[in-house]
Amino acid sequence: MLLMLFSFTMLPPVFVSYVFHDGSAQAFISGFGITLIAGFIIWFPVRNQKRDLRLRDGFLIVAAFWVVLGSFGAAPMIFSEYPSMTFTDAVFEAISGLTTTGATVLTGLDDLPKSILYYRHQLQWLGGMGIIVLAVAVLPMLGVGGMQLYRAETSGPVKDGKLTPRIAETAKALWYIYFLLTAACGLAYWTAGMSLFDAICHAFSTIAIGGFSSHDASIGFFDSSMIDMIAVLFMTLAGINFSLHFLGWRSNTLSHYAKDPEFRAYINILGTLVIVVLLYLYAANEYDTVFETAVKGLFQVVSIATTTGFTTTEFYTWPGSLPVLLLFSSFIGGCAGSTAGGMKVMRCLLLYKQGRREVKRLVHPNAEMPVKLGSVPVPQRVVDAVWGFFAVYVVLFAAMMVVLLATGLDQVTAFSAIAASLNNLGPGLGEVSQGFHTMGNITKWVCIAAMLLGRLEIFTLLVLFTGTFWRN
Repeated sequence: MLLMLFSFTMLPPVFVSYVFHDGSAQAFISGFGITLIAGFIIWFPVRNQKRDLRLRDGFLIVAAFWVVLGSFGAAPMIFSEYPSMTFTDAVFEAISGLTTTGATVLTGLDDLPKSILYYRHQLQWLGGMGIIVLAVAVLPMLGVGGMQLYRAETSGPVKDGKLTPRIAETAKALWYIYFLLTAACGLAYWTAGMSLFDAICHAFSTIAIGGFSSHDASIGFFDSSMIDMIAVLFMTLAGINFSLHFLGWRSNTLSHYAKDPEFRAYINILGTLVIVVLLYLYAANEYDTVFETAVKGLFQVVSIATTTGFTTTEFYTWPGSLPVLLLFSSFIGGCAGSTAGGMKVMRCLLLYKQGRREVKRLVHPNAEMPVKLGSVPVPQRVVDAVWGFFAVYVVLFAAMMVVLLATGLDQVTAFSAIAASLNNLGPGLGEVSQGFHTMGNITKWVCIAAMLLGRLEIFTLLVLFTGTFWRN
């Protein structure tokens, strides 16, 4: 059923193709037909089965959402005559879109068919909405995911794991907020000078924190400080837990934001990074004016730290440690329950608090010092889960980086390629600073796996590879 529903998302690009006369309509019609037929063939023999889903079914469906839909999402790009893409490249681009990573193997975006460009942004938008519903409504029911951490805080926004009594109502509420933010972002872009087509496409990738653009120069193509600041505002909003947006919208108050420890940490991290980067750029005389330094620095910090991946300047050529500092900020990412990638601010906050506690224990070994969010103690089970996630994250990162090094890549390129993929960031350093089109097939498939692992918060995908999952 998911496949059949997903097939209809290939019809809007057909309309775009006819409007712009770009000749790519047949590729999307073919993709639509194959996806619809495949979904029907799988669904029809078991259409009368009415059993409740088990816990393990939930894990399988969540993983299949990105793996299967992402694979079928590559169909229009495989059938497209221009650009002509291999199977690997098409799957890479589709998975990158649906996981909102934003890494690309395409070049010459300004000259590509409008329908292909629109489809890439639409994939990111649909993937972003899937992330929100997954993180806020589904994963807490399975007992995994960053939103589980909110159960440790009595005054938290999602103490029982869902915003409304029914999951369908939760999903609907999140859709409203997601759609309204997208509409507001698109309208702001259009008012600031973007064409209607560019405004819609960039609104899709901004709210999804995806980073795809319809131009090779990304947001820098427009050379507009107003557009840059609009992007900064909506990237910041999209990196916040969407349950806070929901509660603020329902209660007409902003008090929930101020009380939330993860939101406060998120703003503090962004603020600190902005100050450090702006001072460094100013001291290095990277730009001619203070205003240009402020705009370029602020935009790039928010874009990379929230794992959006838009660019207005070649940040990888910035002096000293700034490129690496920005890349490291993507490891933190945005808040749990947002469209951002990375390990999430909540996990990093708990790792920091746990580290402080262990230092204090050296002086007071017998003292009881619980880790707290605000004034509420966090259960040890949650702290252990965070450490487990971090350990698996580091091991997987190292293993995939070693594979890339074995293909002949240099250390900077291998490190940043995995970081950009696992953190769902997109742009990297070294040879991938301009995209992944020069990478070999092995590198691309490893990065595809990293994108899926990062998007599914690792455990949701890894559980499928355990013997326990498949036993009765």
